Amino acid sequence: MSTTSTTSLIHARGLTKRFGTFTAVDAVDLDVQPGEAFGFLGPNGAGKTSTMRMIGCISPITEGTLDVLGLDPRSEGSAIRRRLGVVPQADTLDMELTVMENLVIYGRYFDLSYGECRRRAEELLEFVQLTEKSDSQVEPLSGGMKRRLTIARSLINEPEMILLDEPTTGLDPQARHMVWERLYQLKQQGVTLILTTHYMDEAEQLCDRLVVMDKARIVAEGSPRALIDEYASREVLELRFEDLRTPDLTGKGKDLIQRSEQLPDRILLYTDSGEALAETLYEEGLRPVSQLVRRSSLEDVFLRLTGRRLIE
Repeated sequence: MSTTSTTSLIHARGLTKRFGTFTAVDAVDLDVQPGEAFGFLGPNGAGKTSTMRMIGCISPITEGTLDVLGLDPRSEGSAIRRRLGVVPQADTLDMELTVMENLVIYGRYFDLSYGECRRRAEELLEFVQLTEKSDSQVEPLSGGMKRRLTIARSLINEPEMILLDEPTTGLDPQARHMVWERLYQLKQQGVTLILTTHYMDEAEQLCDRLVVMDKARIVAEGSPRALIDEYASREVLELRFEDLRTPDLTGKGKDLIQRSEQLPDRILLYTDSGEALAETLYEEGLRPVSQLVRRSSLEDVFLRLTGRRLIE
């Protein structure tokens, strides 16, 4: 990457994290620009969270260089943390306090006056549409409400950058879309977003740019669209056959098929025109039980780069 540390909010070169003999992050290079929504994708154990923890100055660097907001996490971690907002994967709200109290007391950690905390809390509750729950206890809130409250809490210090670890995990579709709307609004206001996610549609919706990590390394980087263009095709034709055995496709539709992938229950054919390929295969005598034409997605890229094997 050609970006320099003079313009990046995050600038890392050879960033490495080891736990004993285990390497969690292996010589990663990355830059994040002001106002950008930047994502980390990867299977469990790929190194996403370890990288985020180093950026958030809660886990020390083993090797390499890292600048965050123009500062060195090794010596200026406290100054960096004061300028960050953090949304952890698991909500860490205080269940003994009301919704308003969760925000006000958290704001006091940043040496804000009670009055200023209260003012900001009221604005943030309106922003995340929880004003009517201001005096409610946290425990009875729905998962979506708790997530929105956690996001509001992360904004109480008016951070320049927010770290979000799996921000919508476990939420229903309505709550997910509400969170997406609020995060998009923050980005429009110039806040830099850095997130990890397992939802490919979330990455496509929110991220200007992202990296795919696998086995502690970055294996691909770019915008969602650029990654799809590079590692997938415009469309995918999914075919299922009655006995689940793959018919002989030798020579069939060869001019239209860019790549094929055999799965236990279906075959995926990557092509620029799924309908044209389906018609050609039918004319050549292929009779699937079912067929589906869909556009290629970030999930196709993710699975091609990291594989389909389950990682515990």
